[in-house]
Order: sequence, then C-alpha cells, then structure tokens
Amino acid sequence: MALRLPCTIRTSLLRLSLRHLTTSSTAGDDPSPPTPSHPPLTLSPKPPNPRTRTPMEKQFESWLHNLKPGFTQSDVDEALRAQPDPDIALDLFRWTAQQRHYKHNHVTYLSMVEIAVSGRRYRAAETLIEEVLAGACPASVPLFNTMIKFSCGRKFLFNRAFDVYKKMLKSEDARPNLETYAMLFNSLLTKFDRLNVCYVYLHAVRSLSKQMKASGVIPDTFVLNMIIKAYSKCLVVDEALRVFREMGLYGCEPNSFTYSYLVKGLCEKGRVNQGWELYQEMRSKGMVPKVTTYLVLICSLAMERRFQHAIEATFTMISNTMSPDLLTYKTLLEEMCRDGKGNEASRLLEIFRKRDTRMNERTYKTLLDGLHFSTRDF
Repeated sequence: MALRLPCTIRTSLLRLSLRHLTTSSTAGDDPSPPTPSHPPLTLSPKPPNPRTRTPMEKQFESWLHNLKPGFTQSDVDEALRAQPDPDIALDLFRWTAQQRHYKHNHVTYLSMVEIAVSGRRYRAAETLIEEVLAGACPASVPLFNTMIKFSCGRKFLFNRAFDVYKKMLKSEDARPNLETYAMLFNSLLTKFDRLNVCYVYLHAVRSLSKQMKASGVIPDTFVLNMIIKAYSKCLVVDEALRVFREMGLYGCEPNSFTYSYLVKGLCEKGRVNQGWELYQEMRSKGMVPKVTTYLVLICSLAMERRFQHAIEATFTMISNTMSPDLLTYKTLLEEMCRDGKGNEASRLLEIFRKRDTRMNERTYKTLLDGLHFSTRDF
C-alpha cells in the first residue's frame, strides 16, 4: 500500500526537484561570456556645443563695449557716425533705446536717418520718419528737412513730405526755412509734366507761396524761378509776370532761367510780342535762353509772320552753338512759303546748311523736299 503524502509536502518536493534540474542544466553549459581582448570604453557625456556667434554679432558686441556706462546722446551719436555698417548702426540705435535712463534726441535720430538713407535702408528710414512724426524725439529743423528731402526723393512718399511740413508749421522750435520751401517747390514741379496735370498742383504752389510769405521767409532767385516756372507751365503768365516784378523787392536778380520761363510761357500763351520784348531784354544783359525757349520763340514768331525776328533768333541760336530741330526749321520755311516767299526760303535753307554744322544730310533733304512741295502748292 502506497504512502500518500500531504499536498503541501508534495508541492515543496516538486519545487526542489525543479530547482535541482535547472541548476544542473546550467552547470553543463559554459555560462561565462568570452573575455574581450580590450576593456570596454567608457564614453563620458559631451558638454552642449554653444552656438557660434556671427562676425556681425561680434562686431556689434565690440561696439557696445565702447559705450561707457551712463552714455549720453552725444556718445551714441558719435558711435553711430563711426559705424560703417548701417545694419549694425541700426542695431546699436535700437539697443540703446531700450536702456534705462536713456532716450534718443533729434541729433541721434538725424544721424540714424542719414545713415539709413546713405546705406539704402529705405524701409528703416521710413520707420524712423514715422517714429519722429509720432513724437519720438523733439523737433529739429535739420532733422525735418532731412526727412522732407528723403520723402521728396521717393515717388510714393510725396504726401509724407507735406505731412512733415505741416508738423513744422505747428512746431515752435522747427519752423520751415528757405531750404524747406525750396525742396517742396521742386517736388511739386516734378508733377508738372503734362498741361492737364499742372492745374491740379498749381493750387498747392499758390498756397505754399502764400505760407512762405506769411512765415516771413525771404525767397531767393532759385525759389522765385520755380514759382515763375509753375505759373508759366500752366500758362498763367500774368501771375508769372507779377512774381517777376516782385523779385527786386526781395533783393533778387532775374537770371537766364527766369527769362526763359517767361518767354516760353508768353509765346505759348499767344502773347508773342511780350515774349520777344523779354527776349531782347535778356539778350541785352548778355543772357542766353534755353534750347526749348529758342524753339518755341522761333516757331511763334514764324506763325505770326514776323520772319525777320524769327530768322534773327535762329541765327543767334546757331551762334550760341545750339541747333534748331527739324520741326522748327520746317515751321519757319513753310510759313515763309505760305506767305509767298518761297525763293527767299530756299536761299535761307542754304545759309542754314552752311552755318549749322549740326544739320545732317537727312535733315537737309527733308527740308528741301518740303520746300519743293510747299512752293508748288503755294
């Protein structure tokens, strides 16, 4: 009769037998791994690699070290002027503006605007102008004039120039001066390229002229010439003559440009006799008109059948090393043919050919063919 053991004893014996089998099978194999010929390398953790600074950052930091603690606006202005790179100068300008107990003035803003414009950083210059208009620094005539000069030179900033001018009018410390008005008049005249556009901006010229007088600014010949040119281009010749007669009140003397604008405007208006009188006056003073003035004067005299004066003006133009164009020659000679002076016109063409060294063979043949047709028709 077999002996039956309790359940707990049988479970313990089973565990011991399994442990014995596991130990014996493990002892039969080679438990130790092969010993390597070289000991294993222990890799130490690498420190984090710092970001390499760019040359511009190094240069910027070197310029920061030059600014002593407690720097003033003059120190910043000197640092900006000495910086050849406009981008670093702008970074320096922005960094100093963020420091405590410091604020840019009109001198530093003027330097930064000039640096940005000379370095062709036009977008930065526009931003600086907006900051000044918003009151970032006190008003200053040199600063505002620099802003107007830059705005006048940029086509899409034309209105911004007059925004700066209006701010100057409201300022007590930065009133417009002669340079301000000269730049604004010159900017307006760039719009006078077509007759129908001239009248749009003529009101601005009138208004600006009145404001200049009201502010006590005494104009010079250059500014008065621009006003005369604006009126003459719009054929408002009476206003142009009025400004011409007022030049003596400001101690200004008319020059060749003054007379040229007036003569051209009077002839285009149809007041050829007044234009001829002013032309003779300027010639008596030894002044030489512009080429366009000569061309308009000769054509106007020829169409008025004042051939002697037209021929005289043509010879004077040639003697001043200027040459009439094909249209001017054609107008003079054909008007003479219409007046029954075809033979005289033919002789005159030969004289023009000899005296005018700039008349080429093509121009001569065109004029000669035109005379043949004109003589046959008339």
